[in-house]
Amino acid sequence: MKIPAKGAALYAGKAKTVYHTDDPDVFIMEYRDDVSAFDGEKISQLSRKGLVNNQFNAFIMQKLQAAGIETHHLAVIAPHVSLVKRLQMLPLECVVRNFAAGSLTKRLGIPLGQTLSPPTFEFFLKNDALKDPMVNESHIETFKWATAAQVSQMKQLTFQVNACLQPLFEQAGMLLVDYKLEFGLIGERLVLGDEFTPDGCRIWDKTTREKLDKDRFRQDLGDVIESYEIVGRRLGMQFNV
Repeated sequence: MKIPAKGAALYAGKAKTVYHTDDPDVFIMEYRDDVSAFDGEKISQLSRKGLVNNQFNAFIMQKLQAAGIETHHLAVIAPHVSLVKRLQMLPLECVVRNFAAGSLTKRLGIPLGQTLSPPTFEFFLKNDALKDPMVNESHIETFKWATAAQVSQMKQLTFQVNACLQPLFEQAGMLLVDYKLEFGLIGERLVLGDEFTPDGCRIWDKTTREKLDKDRFRQDLGDVIESYEIVGRRLGMQFNV
């Protein structure tokens, strides 16, 4: 495909910068080496993180597209850069938990690692100043963050993603503990946006329960990007420098 010309920056998030292009329907998404945790209280840079996450995300998005789930991903155009469809993002995160970890264990006193059957689903409001609070469908309806139909479809698509990815990770000797997804609109069409990388999910070794995701950064376990690459290689990825 033709690569559109890069324009001005649209916004810079915690780990990615999005740019306009000369195609109004396409953005350039650049993955940086920045890493943060605890709502930006802990910040660092990790060499190769941008290229690893960019290519990790592309691999996962292609798997989801093959399963019939539309995503915003179009193509990798450089080791740390991708082309994506322009979406009108909804201000919500969809979180699925297959095993108890993180805030769920603290809020509800659930033992770490307990299998959740069926998996739990939660909505969170994307708002850094408020530290992304959990919200329910009543809040979403009242404050018009999404329509009832969009809420229903986000839940349906999130569980469809889970049905695709959970066995993929398990077959590779890993547990997909939990993850977050974000959706946006093209017209009235709901499309998976943002990213799916070890930055936004928890991944454990199936046998040892070793943490292979961003918890390694949060908890100062070391070898953060090396662990991301281990996950990728187990899934069948090859990282191009």
